[in-house]
Amino acid sequence: MKIRDIAEVIERYAPLRLQESYDNAGLIVGRPEDEVHQALLAVDVTEEVLDEAEQTGCDLIVTHHPIVFHALKRFNSATYVERCVERAIRRGIALYACHTNLDSAPGGMSWRLAEMLGVEELRVLQPTDPADGRVGFGVVGELPQSMSVRDFMRRIQERLPVQVIRHSELVKEQVRRVAVCTGASLLGEARRAQADVYVTSDLKYNDFMTPDGAFVVADIGHFESEYCAIDILFDILSKNLFTFAVRKSVN
Repeated sequence: MKIRDIAEVIERYAPLRLQESYDNAGLIVGRPEDEVHQALLAVDVTEEVLDEAEQTGCDLIVTHHPIVFHALKRFNSATYVERCVERAIRRGIALYACHTNLDSAPGGMSWRLAEMLGVEELRVLQPTDPADGRVGFGVVGELPQSMSVRDFMRRIQERLPVQVIRHSELVKEQVRRVAVCTGASLLGEARRAQADVYVTSDLKYNDFMTPDGAFVVADIGHFESEYCAIDILFDILSKNLFTFAVRKSVN
């Protein structure tokens, strides 16, 4: 199957026009007309993921994060980015990224994470398209029933690949309204949405003080918050390309 056919399926769900101006989503290594036979899905392109692709015969790697984010001035294997790109080219492995376009697409990253936590009646936390209120970053919604904040923290650990949660003071006894944003911080939007708990990642020291008793913030880690990208991409490809093999990375 040609790469352009696979990209078309992904971009039907998460159009490249939705990516942020700083982003580098899309085909990074390879040509649209190249034939590929099996895709490996991962959060990042790493040397371990490339090992896995070679061992399983995958000639396309689809990730959430783009391996090339900043301009590369040389290829001399000095960094893992250079080594991975060089290796992919030598081995004939195409690299494709679905990043902020998947973050902001309707039903995208934050939607999936919130659904995994049992949050319902979802709406966008930070809309970015005046013509479509379902496009944007983060979501907020309600649990079917209130639960204690400690039980909700335990739910996060049970349902997500999370061992440690960095959180602010548990000022809320009960949780009903939950805001979620994968990989980024929208603390002001979570406050305006009157969330009881805000689940996100990459919080800085002072961010844990910002809620000032209004809500609880829970930092579950960047990788952990975005691991759901693998499942989303698997669903997109496996449900639309019945004759194309897709594997989930173990790395």
